[in-house]
Amino acid sequence: MLLSNLCKSALSYSVLLLLLLTAPSAHAQSQPPKREPFVLGHIDRIKSVQLNEERVLNIYLPEGYDADPKVKYPVIYLLDGSADEDFIHIVGLVQYLTFPWIDVLPKSIVVGIATVDRRRDFTFPTHNAKDLKDYPTTGKSAAFMRFIEQDLQPYVEKTYRTNGQKTIIGQSLGGLFAMEVLLKKPTLFNTYIIASPSLWWDDESLVAQAPGLLKQSSKAAPANVFVALGNEGPEMKKATETMVATLRATPARVSRIEYVPLPEETHATILHRAVYKAFETLYKKAK
Repeated sequence: MLLSNLCKSALSYSVLLLLLLTAPSAHAQSQPPKREPFVLGHIDRIKSVQLNEERVLNIYLPEGYDADPKVKYPVIYLLDGSADEDFIHIVGLVQYLTFPWIDVLPKSIVVGIATVDRRRDFTFPTHNAKDLKDYPTTGKSAAFMRFIEQDLQPYVEKTYRTNGQKTIIGQSLGGLFAMEVLLKKPTLFNTYIIASPSLWWDDESLVAQAPGLLKQSSKAAPANVFVALGNEGPEMKKATETMVATLRATPARVSRIEYVPLPEETHATILHRAVYKAFETLYKKAK
């Protein structure tokens, strides 16, 4: 009997010890998992004299930026550059294409210009009565150009180590604006990546003005231009191809132009693939 009781006691003790060893403690259960921020970039806020408002800039600095204070970098200026617009996925492309084992794109700074009113900032005045009625804030692209020239670029060049190479990326109305900059203020950028530009604006007046604008003398070095067009219909296709032909005929202003139709892409989906193709086409090294 005594032996039986001893065996039962030993068994009970063993079971209790096993439970204590295997069961997570209440203290361990109450501890949250260790976490730390995953940092993609940072936010700068600048006061624009030209626009009389604060503008938000989302900034990505390439890996190794802080390692060598003597190294300077190209800058990619991204229209529609808010976190909930195109900043995150374009930065992903830039990072990927600068990996040493990919080595397509030079390490670059990305400046995402967060949107306030894209119809206001990206369009010149229109004479189309319907557009004036539907979009009453439009027509201030000249002020936005002054913001880039007099507020934004001086700030970026003072704050970060830049090497003078400047790219602009714009899609839709942003593409219209980038095209207008190329024609009217070509000193602002060296490279233009333009996806499905809204050249229909103001009854395609920018397309009609392009030959005359390109004949004007400019101190700017000839630009590199990449234009992609999605499945946009015959009117946008005709306007875009007319503009591309005009640019191609003016080598004094455009040293290289690449036109890539992407008919499988819609107006909404084109930007990511267009930018990838642009980087690959304009920067890929000869093997």
